[in-house]
Amino acid sequence: MKTTTLGPSGIRCSAIGLGTWAMGGWMWGGGDNAGATLAIQASLDAGVTLIDTAPAYGLGRSERLVGTALKGRRHEAVIATKCGLVWHTHKGTHFFEEDGHPVYRYLGRDAIAYEVEQSLANLQTDYIDLYITHWQDATTPVAETMGALLDLKKQGKIRAIGVSNVDAATLAEYLRHGPVDAAQERYSLIDREIEATLVPLCKEHGVAVMGYSSLALGLLAGPIDPARAFTGDDQRASNPRFSADNRARLAAFFADLEPLRAALGCSFSEMMIAWTLEHGAVSLSLCGARNRQQAIQNAAAGSVALGADALLQIDTAAKRHLGALG
Repeated sequence: MKTTTLGPSGIRCSAIGLGTWAMGGWMWGGGDNAGATLAIQASLDAGVTLIDTAPAYGLGRSERLVGTALKGRRHEAVIATKCGLVWHTHKGTHFFEEDGHPVYRYLGRDAIAYEVEQSLANLQTDYIDLYITHWQDATTPVAETMGALLDLKKQGKIRAIGVSNVDAATLAEYLRHGPVDAAQERYSLIDREIEATLVPLCKEHGVAVMGYSSLALGLLAGPIDPARAFTGDDQRASNPRFSADNRARLAAFFADLEPLRAALGCSFSEMMIAWTLEHGAVSLSLCGARNRQQAIQNAAAGSVALGADALLQIDTAAKRHLGALG
């Protein structure tokens, strides 16, 4: 397994991280607690040490699953969780509804102090390795938010500070008030905007870039059966990227890359995850899994070596087939 460092913190972790959004069930058509627990444990067994979660993933469900799965193995994991999406207060800006609860973007000192205690309890731990502001809050000065996070660090409740879903100007403001160890942003073969916006600033300041949705919600995991239906509250049911036309484009893309996949001896999902790591924009790739098999396959990408020729083949095929995905 490739490893990386979380910015100035010096914390070492696997270059592939387990994302647990889908384990919370919300927006993913429900969840399977037993399957999620096995996925977390299988990830650790396969060398994936970074486990990424958040309170908003199922209103605490994902964090509780992580806490249960890590019993007796907490020392093996680097836990990342988040703050800033709250439902215990109506302060800040309304963002969405989750299971009948209005959720707000709010990063005030009072909320952060409350949230960290909830997360510590859910995770059954007395410290969080990386604490990330989940979505940014225009109603609270960054100085207040960063001050609260630095205080938590002094108290030993968190080891490192991260930000997510942030633009370069806001990250620069965070950096004015203290060290930022990681920035977590969407990044995949078809989501590359941060290469020109956020990545240069992160590299200048030694901030680790954590790419989430490395498989684009499963779109890049391999050919999708044209007959597959996404049901319930699964967000992919209404996502235009999963249209019939796009599934046909994806089928052609993967057909183009089949000789390369066979030569590498890996799956398409492993190839796409390896692409995110070798392309150079991110230092860590977050990959979701809902069961043991998915977790093992994601982890296997950590030993796939592509090289310049393979990267060029993948980029060329993407330009040929995936430019219209949007």
